[in-house]
Amino acid sequence: MEVIDLNPEVGAVDRRWETEPDTYWAAIDAATTGLDAPVFAADLAALRFNTGSMLRRAAGKPIRIASKSLRCRGMLDALLAIDGFAGVLAYDVAEAHWLATDTDARPGCPDVLVAYPSADLGALAALAADEDAVSRVTLMVDDPAQLDLVDAAVPPSRRPDLRVCIDIDASFQAPALGHLGVRRSPVRTRAEASVLAMTIGGRKGFRLVGVMTYDAQIAGVGDRGMRAPGGSALVRAMQGASWDELVTRRREILTDLRRIAPLEFVNGGGTGSLERNAEDPNITDIAAGSGLYGPTLFDAYSHFMPAPATGFGLAATRRPAPDVITCHGGGWIASGPAGSDRVPRPVWPSGLKLLAREGAGEVQTPLRGEGAARIPLGDRVWFRHAKAGEPCEHTERIVVVADGGVVDELPTYRGEGKVFL
Repeated sequence: MEVIDLNPEVGAVDRRWETEPDTYWAAIDAATTGLDAPVFAADLAALRFNTGSMLRRAAGKPIRIASKSLRCRGMLDALLAIDGFAGVLAYDVAEAHWLATDTDARPGCPDVLVAYPSADLGALAALAADEDAVSRVTLMVDDPAQLDLVDAAVPPSRRPDLRVCIDIDASFQAPALGHLGVRRSPVRTRAEASVLAMTIGGRKGFRLVGVMTYDAQIAGVGDRGMRAPGGSALVRAMQGASWDELVTRRREILTDLRRIAPLEFVNGGGTGSLERNAEDPNITDIAAGSGLYGPTLFDAYSHFMPAPATGFGLAATRRPAPDVITCHGGGWIASGPAGSDRVPRPVWPSGLKLLAREGAGEVQTPLRGEGAARIPLGDRVWFRHAKAGEPCEHTERIVVVADGGVVDELPTYRGEGKVFL
């Protein structure tokens, strides 16, 4: 099995995405000429640039790859082949089992952490019946009731011990703003974490091996381009205060938990907080993945700027007015709070904008702009997605381009017949 080379030290990087964006996207379009739309493409030089950026920001601390941000085994394999990337952060038990399983084509990943608790009894039973996978996959828990679900799938007397990780709430309780971050784990304090750890230790069929803390209010919130006066400074101040609180609380929790169980790992962070987690000696590996593809949500960060390595091209199929061109499909709306930042952004040809009353439609997307009249029907318009891995749910492959042509085609999860969520 040949793995695409994402080593950042390979080849000179021509950063046309910064200096000549029109030329950059035009080259991607030309390289994929003849392929039917929609085309989800990745520029190899930009991927390598982003790989190097992530490694530099992690400063030698292992990066655990967030699979939901890639949704392509070929990309996962390519990163895992590079020193500095180790292990996968999966989003579903069936997915984790699949990634951990050896096949004739590729070895399974030896270290897969499931980022979320599961109530999929069938997937839990299948995992528990596979001793090799059990040794490679770690389940996530934050409530004893989740242990009960596992026991309901397969009683502890009929399975080996399962590896489990405690998800610790890393959100910030701001004095004036209240809860900042995602609603994940109910486990926040030293006492709550210790009680759950002792509960796991007292249950047959489980072994506590790790801790996870995801600082979404830091990793997932950009500080640039805020509309409110002083908004950027406020975000940075909030993130600084949140980080200080989290580091102290996490250190205290880990001091207690290490007396209860010999922890193998402490995972933290995301693409947006690689630097901070790299500096914390209590973190053993950092979760990241979106930084490889460089979606539009990362345009709002001041401390790093990934290359827009991926985009999708849609075919122009209608011209309802001289200044309007309509593409087939396009409603690839990103998850999260509904808003303009979750909508695909047209990037080439330049000057095109979504229509406010229609937006990006499920089966057609009209765009207005001076250049619309110059786009022949059948040609493509290129868009960037707001999030990294979600376009893979709309396409069967990622087309990798370099040197004016297609150098590889990597099946997405959907292209391999897998739909986990």
